[in-house]
Amino acid sequence: MSGLGPCAEACPERVGVSGTRRDTCAVVVAGGSGERFGDPRGKQYVDLCGLPLACWSLIALDRSPSIGHIVVVCAADHRREMREDVISRLRLRCEVTIAEGGATRQDSVRSGLAAVPEDFGLVAIHDAARPLIQPVSVERAIACVRDDAGAGGAICAARVTDTLKLVEDASIVATPDRSFYWSAQTPQVFRTAQIVAAHKAAARDRYLGTDDASLIERSGARVVCVETPRDNLKVTLPEDLLIARALLQSRLAVDGCGLDLLDLNEGDSL
Repeated sequence: MSGLGPCAEACPERVGVSGTRRDTCAVVVAGGSGERFGDPRGKQYVDLCGLPLACWSLIALDRSPSIGHIVVVCAADHRREMREDVISRLRLRCEVTIAEGGATRQDSVRSGLAAVPEDFGLVAIHDAARPLIQPVSVERAIACVRDDAGAGGAICAARVTDTLKLVEDASIVATPDRSFYWSAQTPQVFRTAQIVAAHKAAARDRYLGTDDASLIERSGARVVCVETPRDNLKVTLPEDLLIARALLQSRLAVDGCGLDLLDLNEGDSL
């Protein structure tokens, strides 16, 4: 399609579900330095099927009926690039706020939470580096927290399928039962007040968690795993981008993504 590429305006009939409450704000963490990926701009700006990688997470979240606002967290010196090269490429239903990233992912999430409007009781924290998330998975995680007063949070996750080995000094110590293990993904959904308090407590105690759920877990609250397809992969290394591109191209070929066409620079393609 010479001269044409994807425009991320979701078709209206595929966005909303009648009666759904837009009570959730998405916090998209897009502040990575790109050191492991090998791109100084950060992997969130690399091309994926005609759009910057970060665009695809924004499209999925915008198409999730429960999401009413999106906060994008990025490095201070990339605010213009995020606004002009990513957000301005999309026609989104949700209003988007940009927050400044911190020294660590945890600092960045805390900054993003500070920018969440007061009227959103739930927050869905998502890594921009997971471009293949689908609205149905987002909605399942949100519903899990919304409908279960006893749940401190819910995370998208996939059951581990590989055999696991506990290793010390390159020697296998044990082979644990993999049926107990899940691979954590994002988004991770929490009640806004609860996750804000958990981040404040972690900062006070100088505790650095491996994900946001771990901050809720340390308070003793119950966090639920919502089984999500394994193709919700995280793009960390260049070879991950190849896999993501193949999966996304296959998805678009089968059912599209609710995208219209927009004139782009010559040579851009879907």
